[in-house]
Amino acid sequence: MSEPLGPIPAATCVLVSGGSRGLGLALVTDALARGANVATFARTVTPELKELALQHPTSLHVGSVDVTDTAGLTAFIRESAAKLGPIDALVNNAAIGQDSLHIHTSPEQIAALVATNLTAPLLLTRAVLRHIMARGGRGRIVMVTSVCAQRGYSGLVAYSATKGGLDSAVRTLAREMHGRVLINSVAPGFFASEMSSVLGPDQLETITRRTPSGRLVEPENILPVVRSLLFEDTNFNGQVLTVDGGSSI
Repeated sequence: MSEPLGPIPAATCVLVSGGSRGLGLALVTDALARGANVATFARTVTPELKELALQHPTSLHVGSVDVTDTAGLTAFIRESAAKLGPIDALVNNAAIGQDSLHIHTSPEQIAALVATNLTAPLLLTRAVLRHIMARGGRGRIVMVTSVCAQRGYSGLVAYSATKGGLDSAVRTLAREMHGRVLINSVAPGFFASEMSSVLGPDQLETITRRTPSGRLVEPENILPVVRSLLFEDTNFNGQVLTVDGGSSI
């Protein structure tokens, strides 16, 4: 019988995909506040992210990369490790949304959703795991998925399928890594901005009213959960942690 591995050390260098705005930018800022080095990329580097990079010139590496550009991501990982040190954690946050009934969603739209929200995170996870294992390291990976993978919402069929795929991958990856990498999902409920793009005001009000906490999700609700998965000895592994105010119960 092999010796137990013991606790995985807190993350010291974190890669966050889609870190230019919203939850992604909040995740980058929070990891920096914890003293971690952070690498992040997005298709468009926003002024807010540029300003953050100026404030953290030695601990934040920023790149303009599309999450579906496998070669670009490989180069970005190499550049990040050269500047910040070995990457030992990943937050898969980059994604695109959907606002169409399935019968009205074109094959091209479905393919784009799958490529961006499922295939790209799996390939990025593979690249980071190979980076970690090549140096005999240990690490942590967090998938940002969605409560849509657990509950049905009209207009989000392909989106929900991609997020459910990531939740399933988490469970299998946790077994494959045999405790060398802790891999979990955080599944937010709808943020107000995302909800408004899919549902009308009446539906939005109804869902808010039926949520036991009486309010929708804000990025500040997600940060403590991701923070614990990256930096604390929780021993969570292969889990989907839902943060939705109780709307899915």
